[in-house]
Amino acid sequence: MIPTLGIISPVLNEAQNIAPFLKELETCLGGESWEIIFVDDDSRDDTQQVVAALAEKRPNVRLIERIGRHGLASACIEGLCSSLAPYLVVMDADLQHDPRILLQMLSALRDGPYNLAIGSRYIEGGGTGDWSKRRLRYSRVATLVSRLATHQNEITDPMSGFFMIKRELFRETAYHLCGKGFKILLDILSSAKSEVRLIEIPYAFRSRLAGESKLSLSIALEFAILLLDKTFGRVVPYRFLLFVFVGCFGAVLHLTVLGTLFLGARISFPLAQSIASLVAMILNFTFNNSFTHRDHQLTGRKFLGGLLSFIAICSVGAFVNVEIASYFYGLSVSWWISGLLGALIGSVWNYAVSATLVWKRR
Repeated sequence: MIPTLGIISPVLNEAQNIAPFLKELETCLGGESWEIIFVDDDSRDDTQQVVAALAEKRPNVRLIERIGRHGLASACIEGLCSSLAPYLVVMDADLQHDPRILLQMLSALRDGPYNLAIGSRYIEGGGTGDWSKRRLRYSRVATLVSRLATHQNEITDPMSGFFMIKRELFRETAYHLCGKGFKILLDILSSAKSEVRLIEIPYAFRSRLAGESKLSLSIALEFAILLLDKTFGRVVPYRFLLFVFVGCFGAVLHLTVLGTLFLGARISFPLAQSIASLVAMILNFTFNNSFTHRDHQLTGRKFLGGLLSFIAICSVGAFVNVEIASYFYGLSVSWWISGLLGALIGSVWNYAVSATLVWKRR
C-alpha cells in the first residue's frame, strides 16, 4: 500500500537524533499513513546501524546508503525519486524542523489549490530561534539573492530546508534540477516549468538536539555554484565561469610573482616569466581541483599526474592564445580585441580539454 506521505531526511552523522525524531513524527502524524526515507552520505558514526535497527520493527522506515556521492541537494533528489507517495516532504532529522506543522502542510496541498507548502521562519508566527546576529544577517542576504535568482519576490523563505511538495510537480521538475548545493527548494523554485502554487506556513526554527551543524565554507561555495548555474547555466556552464574566475586570479598572481622576481630580485625576464607561469599553473590547478571540479577531486598520486597533464594542456593553450591573437592582429583588429579573443579561445581550450582528460568529464 502506497503511503500518503513520503518524508525524505538527508542525514550525516545523526545517530543520536534518529530515534527522538521518529518518536516526534509518530506523535504528530496521528492516523495518516507515512514512510520515512533516510538518505545517508556514508556517515562515520552509527547512523546506518540505528536506522537499520529501527527499520526491523517499523516497515515504514527505509534507508538509502550513498557511497562515494555527497551533497544535500542530490541526496534529497534520490530520496524524493524513491518514494511513490503523492505528497513528499523534505526535512532534517536533527529536530530543528518542527513536525507539528506537517498536517497543516498536508491539508493545504490536499484540500487547497497549492502544490508546494514551505515551512517559513520569516513570516508572522515563525522564528529563527537562538541564531546569532551574524548568522541571521547572512541568512537575510542569501534570502534576498535567492529571491532575485528565482523571480519569486513574494516568497519570504526560499532558503528553507523544510517543505512539502506534490509528487507530480516534483517529477516534472526533477529533469531540470541542478542537484548542487544544500538548498533543494531553491533548485526546485528556479527549475520548475509548471506553475508553482505555493503557501508558506510559519514555524519556529529549533535548536539541534545532538551532533554538529554541517554549515561550512564548502556549503557556501555550493550555494554560489547553484546560483551561478540557475542564473547563467542556460548560456554558459557554471564550471566554465568558475574556471575563468580562477584563471583571472591566476593572471593577477602571475603578474605579482613576475614583478617581484624581475623588478625586486633582478632575475632575468625569461626566467622570471617561466617561474611566474609555473606558479600560476600550479595554483590554478589546485583551485580548480578544489572548487571547479570538487566532485571529481584528485588526491594522492592522481593529483600529481593531473597537475602534470594540466600544465601540458595549458602550455598548448598558451600557444593557441598567442597564435589566435597574432592572427587577428595581423588582420588589423585592434590589439586589445585581438588579445581578448586569443585569451578567450585559449581559456575554452584549457577548460574543455582539462575537464575531459584531467578530471575525466564527458
